[in-house]
Amino acid sequence: VSYPTISPDGSRIAFTYRGDIYSVSSDGGEANRLTFHKAHDYKAVWGSDSKNIAFASNRYGNFDIYLMSALGGAAKRLTFHSSDEEPYTFTADNTAILFKGNRMDTVEHRQYPTQRLPELYSVPATGGSVAQVLTVSAEEVQFNNNGSQFVYQDLGADNPWRKHHISAATRDIWTYDTGTCPYHTL
Repeated sequence: VSYPTISPDGSRIAFTYRGDIYSVSSDGGEANRLTFHKAHDYKAVWGSDSKNIAFASNRYGNFDIYLMSALGGAAKRLTFHSSDEEPYTFTADNTAILFKGNRMDTVEHRQYPTQRLPELYSVPATGGSVAQVLTVSAEEVQFNNNGSQFVYQDLGADNPWRKHHISAATRDIWTYDTGTCPYHTL
């Protein structure tokens, strides 16, 4: 079991098990399998109303962003790029999903060409054109309730599965104001 995430209303937990997305009541009980696909599905994130789940799947060779009902059913493919992408969160109003990917970076922000420095993008939850949000490597993005700010961690050199790590390689936590665009470290 990996990538567990609790729904915003606190009623369910989504997680990845053996390449599929499952959901279980936060009170316990039997888990429901939400995806039934030979591809690898992982990293479920909840919409703020707990009605939809976005996740990454490699159904067409690389990991793209998909959207489905939190109850299960058909998944809709939202991104179609050749590089791997991973969802982080929905916007506060559920109209878009923020995700990381390696699509395009500005010359001013690219330290050296590498797939190790992904950018932050958004895609409408209904499908459509992808927009770049940040050119810096912002990970594990989460919005405040009104969507005016989000918090994220920068890309670190540490292993994300390592617990209680404290060193110069530990990731910093930042806030970003969506209206005025300044960054602040916490």
